Amino acid sequence: MDQQVASTRLAQEQSKHLQKSLGRFDILLLVVAAVISVEVLGQVSGFGGETFTWTLILAVTFMVPYGLIFAETGGAFTEEGGVYVWTKMAFGRVTAAITSLFTWVTQPVWVGGAMAFVAVETWSEYVGHVEAGSAGDYIFKLLFIWITVTSAIVSLKHGKWLPSLGAILKVLFLTFFIVVTLVYGLQHGFNGLDLGFFSPTLAGFLGVTPLLLFSFLGFESGNSAAGEMKNPAKDVPISIARSSMIAAASYLLPILAILLVVPLDEITGIGGLFGAVATVYSVFGPAAEAMLAVSAVVFCFILVSQGAAWMIISDRMQAMAAADGSFFGGFFGRFHPKLGTPIRVNTLSGVVATLFMLAAMQLSGTSSALFGVVLSIAISTFLLSYLLAIPAAVKLRSKYPLADRPFKVPVSDATFRVLGCICFAWILIGSWVAIFPGTLDMLFGLEYNFEETWGVSQFTFEAFALGTLGSILALGIVGYIRGRKVREAVSPGATVEDAGILLP
Repeated sequence: MDQQVASTRLAQEQSKHLQKSLGRFDILLLVVAAVISVEVLGQVSGFGGETFTWTLILAVTFMVPYGLIFAETGGAFTEEGGVYVWTKMAFGRVTAAITSLFTWVTQPVWVGGAMAFVAVETWSEYVGHVEAGSAGDYIFKLLFIWITVTSAIVSLKHGKWLPSLGAILKVLFLTFFIVVTLVYGLQHGFNGLDLGFFSPTLAGFLGVTPLLLFSFLGFESGNSAAGEMKNPAKDVPISIARSSMIAAASYLLPILAILLVVPLDEITGIGGLFGAVATVYSVFGPAAEAMLAVSAVVFCFILVSQGAAWMIISDRMQAMAAADGSFFGGFFGRFHPKLGTPIRVNTLSGVVATLFMLAAMQLSGTSSALFGVVLSIAISTFLLSYLLAIPAAVKLRSKYPLADRPFKVPVSDATFRVLGCICFAWILIGSWVAIFPGTLDMLFGLEYNFEETWGVSQFTFEAFALGTLGSILALGIVGYIRGRKVREAVSPGATVEDAGILLP
């Protein structure tokens, strides 16, 4: 077998520690917990009525082809490691190492640099005051980070219940919010929205695209734990289809609800959703304050479960990359023999999240501004990984035509490539805007005030963004060099089945 695809001895050894504990419903809940990002609802709604329009456009022109591509790929190639394995099979280990690193590092950056900030802000506003920059602030964020890490360390059989409960509460929370919004609207009236309010603009397109792409990506992420699924070939395509439909409704309906009740100039990224919640909860009269506190606690739990889901998923992918010789030798590529979890990568994720939290707290600016900056950086690392993952998924169809595909998109290979090109074009635009915001606006003659938009100077933003990307690349280069000895120890008698390919 090709040396670039064959599994290493270490990867084969570690695969023996995996415990098959994920059924179809478990996979669905894990993906819903990870992918549906309730914390960005306020951020995207800040672009006004056209947010709803662009969300609908991307749901049709991006999420549908993207979902089809990865439903086919995820059902056909079912080895632990997901995107890392697919990219390795398509383009070799170097490309796979880069893809895996950018996918994985997004999660601790996001958990430590953004989600922890949203959680403490929500808690401080509606449950109990936490002074910004105080010891309590630091303790709250550290607890948030390390609870997500701990849930990823325990065995998947037990650890899956935190994201599963979070996924259920997430859907119930959004459904309850929408129902209460309807009651509020019937009592007090809705914002005066007309068709012109929903008209899409170029400025809105450039502003909202990275946010929406970030929200729609990740439905194939469950494949990182494919070796722990009971029947991934059949369950993955169905789970991707169901979770994508749930996600579309979970974004479109709450966004519309926020726009209906909250004035546009009052929507902020870090508090936009709860600003709407606070408004509509007035229907509960004297009980409104208590209801807000309960909802805030539920919301914080949802955020913890979301971070836990991503830690569970992405850490497994990076651990398999390490076991395959693509990330610092074999140190991070070991799964606990009893728990079946990659404890060393889990711990590394916690350290990276903590460091990024500390770095983000040193930036000057408001909480909302910091949230927006870190969100953009997390978006950039995540989107960049898909500039490699999408071409890899497309290439696998033609490179391994005999692989058994329980679900196959009913189109020709040429049309399949067109679907890939559409998704790639969206990701390319989103990546550029996330890393260099305002440049395309100015290119097209649109007015763009950087400090007013981001709350920080352009120099501060770019230094933080490019510095983060440069550090990640440096980490990846060193990690790949250090993995040489592991790569050279290819498992004897490796076959195509070892790469997750089932031939008829």
